[in-house]
Amino acid sequence: MRMISSLLAITLSLYGAALPGEHDLTLDEAIEILKEDNLDIKAAQYELQSTQAKTAQASAMNWGTLDLILNASNSDDAGNVFGFKLTSRQATFGDFGFADFDMTNPDILTVKPEDLNNPGSTNFYQTKLEYTLPIYAGGKISGYTDISRFMEKMQGLEKDKTVNDKIYETRKAFYDMGLLEQAIKNLTTINENIARLENTTHYMIKEGYAKRIDLLEVQAKRSNVERKLHEMKANEDLLYHYLSFLLNREVKQIKVPESEVKASAFSTEEILNRNVDIKKAETGLQIRRRMVDVSHSGYLPMVGLKADVQSSAIDLDNYDMIDNGSYTAGVQLKWNLFSGGSDANKVQEAKVNALKTKTQVELAKKGIALQVDKIRTEIESLDYEIESLSKELELSTEIYKSYEERYREQLASMNDLIIKQSEQIEKVLTLLEVKNKRNERVFALEKLANGEQ
Repeated sequence: MRMISSLLAITLSLYGAALPGEHDLTLDEAIEILKEDNLDIKAAQYELQSTQAKTAQASAMNWGTLDLILNASNSDDAGNVFGFKLTSRQATFGDFGFADFDMTNPDILTVKPEDLNNPGSTNFYQTKLEYTLPIYAGGKISGYTDISRFMEKMQGLEKDKTVNDKIYETRKAFYDMGLLEQAIKNLTTINENIARLENTTHYMIKEGYAKRIDLLEVQAKRSNVERKLHEMKANEDLLYHYLSFLLNREVKQIKVPESEVKASAFSTEEILNRNVDIKKAETGLQIRRRMVDVSHSGYLPMVGLKADVQSSAIDLDNYDMIDNGSYTAGVQLKWNLFSGGSDANKVQEAKVNALKTKTQVELAKKGIALQVDKIRTEIESLDYEIESLSKELELSTEIYKSYEERYREQLASMNDLIIKQSEQIEKVLTLLEVKNKRNERVFALEKLANGEQ
């Protein structure tokens, strides 16, 4: 048994690192999982596939339609019955009512042929293969096909936007976790200092150098710090739950980024060229311009080809597919010459919509450029604030240590010490808040650059 246990331990030590879920999840790994498993991204991919199918449908119109038509009918209508027999090439002279004619009768022209006017019910069987092809549609088919391709491109950009949004949320969660760990580390150190101060206060009370109120103040401050630590750890749990939701799998431990997130180095022009919303607006403009071209098709003729081959019979016993077959082929030109001015109005509407969309594209560019400038200004201001707060935190930490030493020497009161400690805690929390705000602004700038760092 000892040998088996030893072998098992060696095996686990050799292969344990390769087991899934045994290492902290890195940001790069999380992003790869996100792209594969995130439900919102999957839904966006399905929307893209649906749009691609619509594009294929529009393109298929260029090839026309081929239909197989099977008819089985029964009628005693004189016109139908006579037409059935002619169509199936099975008509006889008797079908014209000659049996009712008496050539010796001087009133022969007034005789109504009974067999022609009142035929019995007749079956009719027909097999037809019909092909219809639009030869020229004034540019409608090619225009709508192009518009469908632009819509497919638009949906692809929408998927890119979804991916960018989810990467933004994932990156922010990782860096938020890093900031929380830093804050927890600082507060834990403060809590340890308070615990040490509590022990010192107990000793000083015994020696008669401190009062019980001093101890209560220390304990109250320690309770306050522990409460904040509990809140931060609860926020950690919430971040893990959120990451699990984003990645569509349980996330228990991650490796937080070691360095602070850097602001995007792209210029404003590069960001505008990469921005998904601008690309979508420009694609919308292409659609509007193509719709202007399509609207002119109302002035142009439509030419179509139609051809069919058929075989029919009224009596399947004497049916021969070749002998009873026929064909029809022809070309049709249809040209609307007057529509009350609706074609001109359609063209005008399409042109106005194109101009409107062009204006919206320019507005989007200027608006996003304004956002870029605003975010960069905010980042610069937050960088300065972080630098200042870091120095203030360092100073408040040193001041607290000084007051703690002075308290032991009875040169400062417990109230003075608690005040300095409160200032230190406030700096820790304020620095966390400002760093978090800066990260959010940096990631917002990345989103504008199509998720590129």
